[in-house]
Amino acid sequence: MTNEEILSSFSCVLGDILGDDSVKLAMETKREDVAGWDSFSYVTFIAAVEIELGVKFKIAEVESFENVGAIVAATRKMLS
Repeated sequence: MTNEEILSSFSCVLGDILGDDSVKLAMETKREDVAGWDSFSYVTFIAAVEIELGVKFKIAEVESFENVGAIVAATRKMLS
């Protein structure tokens, strides 16, 4: 998967969680950039991504992701 494909998938997942189809994530997007993306919805988002893409993040990774690009990079590493 390309970064763009992963971003598209992430945007759909987060949009479903937040009930907002207009969510469009970019590599530099941080949680505080998206209205309603709080710590609870972040955990829900990570779990949904793991299920949808068949990946499994380590807890330390989840706590260290600074932006969406870091999640994309970790996801691509697991998918390759």
